[in-house]
Amino acid sequence: MTRESAAERHAISADLIAVLVAAPNGNPVVLTVKDGSALPSGPFELIHRSLQSGLRNWVEQQTGHPVGYIEQLYTFADRDRGSDEPAGRVISISYLGLTREEPSHRTPPGSWRNWYEFFPWEDHRAGAPEIIRDIIVPRLRQWADEAEQQDTRQNRLRRAAAAFGFDDRHWNEEMVLQRYELLYEAGLVDEAVRAAGAKIAATVPGKAMSGDHRRILATGIGRLRTKIKYRPVVFELMQPSFTLLQLQRAVEALAGVAVHKQNFRRLIEQQDLVEETGEMSADTGGRPAKLFRFRHAVLDDRPVAGTK
Repeated sequence: MTRESAAERHAISADLIAVLVAAPNGNPVVLTVKDGSALPSGPFELIHRSLQSGLRNWVEQQTGHPVGYIEQLYTFADRDRGSDEPAGRVISISYLGLTREEPSHRTPPGSWRNWYEFFPWEDHRAGAPEIIRDIIVPRLRQWADEAEQQDTRQNRLRRAAAAFGFDDRHWNEEMVLQRYELLYEAGLVDEAVRAAGAKIAATVPGKAMSGDHRRILATGIGRLRTKIKYRPVVFELMQPSFTLLQLQRAVEALAGVAVHKQNFRRLIEQQDLVEETGEMSADTGGRPAKLFRFRHAVLDDRPVAGTK
């Protein structure tokens, strides 16, 4: 083996990618760049003191938005991931961040996008969206029927039903990544068409992203939907004081499903997650509503608490 080929074999670089989420006015949004086609990202460089400091540096450079709470999400190292890098192996280390959307002091190049622009099939707050019944299910059935082996056809149909909740299966809001990867495997998203080099395909609606950024975003949404059930991370997205309806709308926005108002409030009260501020909100459009704040002592009382 030549020295050059050995260098090529070990050509590996690390990319830092941020899934930064906010939920203003009950709308789940993610911070993007390049007209919404990519997540903030950049290479890990020798000048960076740590992975997190490198990520924060890139996000602030590209979007003008400071980064608060973040946690490592996942490391993507599969070959042929659809990376835009022309040579070498790129390992993407992704982070999930939660923030209260705040305007920057300058006009940033980044933009907040509703994450249902990328995954319109994930919003079940008003019931199952028509895109599942009218477009996704028929095309997944067709994809299953195209398999030559009967067991393959049955396996494809079973996976599709489990992911999208048809044929008497229940919708599981946490399976965001599994649904996207199933659509990718079936060639029904633009990223799959791009990777295959095809020019024309009948893909399902949903804004595409560069590289595998939509896959990374799906991973972040799925993680957050799971996490809000056992940790009070939703309060990282809330203003210091809020009404219970605003809290409910934020939870529904993230989970993509509606919750029963009285059951939700009863659960919040039983877990002692909030406490009254003694003030009222007049911005409800009706009767003034009590304002609450997160009771931080709950983190000391019980290490596990969420909104399930």
